[in-house]
Amino acid sequence: MSTKISERTKPTLASVARQAGVSAPTVSKVVNGREDVAPETRARVLAVLEQAGYQSPLQRRSAADVGTVVEVVIDVLDSAYMVEVLNGILQFAASMDVEVLLSVTGQAPSNVPSPERRAQRMLDEGRAGMIVVTSAFSQAQLQAFRRRKIPLVVIDPLNPPSADVVSVGATNWAGGKAATEHLLDLGHRRIAYIGGIERAECNQARLHGYMAALMGRGITVDPRYIVSGGKFRRESGISGLQALLRLDERPSAIFAASDAIALGVLGEAGRHGVRVPEDISLIGFDGTRQGAESVPSLSSVAQPLEEMGRAALRSLLRQVRGEVLDSHRVELATHLIVRDSTAAPAGSAVG
Repeated sequence: MSTKISERTKPTLASVARQAGVSAPTVSKVVNGREDVAPETRARVLAVLEQAGYQSPLQRRSAADVGTVVEVVIDVLDSAYMVEVLNGILQFAASMDVEVLLSVTGQAPSNVPSPERRAQRMLDEGRAGMIVVTSAFSQAQLQAFRRRKIPLVVIDPLNPPSADVVSVGATNWAGGKAATEHLLDLGHRRIAYIGGIERAECNQARLHGYMAALMGRGITVDPRYIVSGGKFRRESGISGLQALLRLDERPSAIFAASDAIALGVLGEAGRHGVRVPEDISLIGFDGTRQGAESVPSLSSVAQPLEEMGRAALRSLLRQVRGEVLDSHRVELATHLIVRDSTAAPAGSAVG
C-alpha cells in the first residue's frame, strides 16, 4: 500500500515515486522534461508532484535569482500588426520591470519540443507565463500548462480558446460590419471580402460582420466575392485581387481582412491598371502606420494594437500574482478611419 506524502514532509524523488507507483528514475525523467515517459505515467507523476508542492533545483534557483520573465510567442515578425502589438507589450513590460523573451515559431527547427517538455522548461528557466500572438495553441499544450499552473494569455488566437483561457482581441465583428457599411453608404453594392487565415477566429468574425452588413441592406451575399487569402499578408491581397479580376462582373469595392492584405491589393491593382478608388474602392483592417502612409492612403478599421499588447501583459501579470480576473475575454473597441482609398462608385451620386 502506498503512503500519501505528508504536507509537512519535504518531498523527495523516492517518496513521489512510491506515491505514483513508479521508479525514482521515472520521476527524475518527468522532472527534467525527458520525453521517454508514457503520457499516462507522466500525468500521474505530475499530479503527485503538484500535490506535494515539489520544485526542481532549477525552479528554486530561478525563483530566488531571477526577476519576472515572460515569454511572447509569435509565428513570424513580418507585419506592422505584430510590431505594434509587441510595442505595447514591451512598453508596459518596461514600466513594470518585466523582462520579455521573444520566441518566433515560424523560424524554429523541425525538432520542436513536446508540449510537456516545453511547459516544464518554462518552469525550470524561471519564466512567469506566456503570451501567444495569432498562433494556434493545441489542447495538449494547454493541458501541459494547466497541470503546472503556468499563466497564459492569447491575442487574436487562430483557434477559439476554451472559456478558461484568457484572450485579448478587438471588436472584430463590429469592425467588419462598420467597414462594409462604410462602402454601402458610399453607394457600393458589389462588395468583395478578401480574408486571411480562414479558420482564425478574428477572420471569421470580420467575415460575419461583412455578411451581416450586406444582409442588413437586403443584399444577397455572393460567394464569388468571398476570397480566402490564407494569410494576413500582402500575398493574400495579390492572389485575391487576381481572382476577383477574373470575374465577369467585378466588384466595385473590396474589404480586406487586414491592412497587409489591402496593401497587396493596392500594389497588384496598379500592375493591372486598376485605379484606387476611381475603379475600385478599398478598405483594410488594423489601422497601421503603413496604411496611413500608402498612396492613396488606406481607409481602415483601426484596432488599438498597442493597447492589446498592454492588456495582454496586464492580464498575465495579474494571473502571476494570483488575482482573480473579472473576465477571461478582453475585447477592445475598433473605430473606422476614412482616408483616400474609398469613394463613391464611378457614375454614382451619393448625397
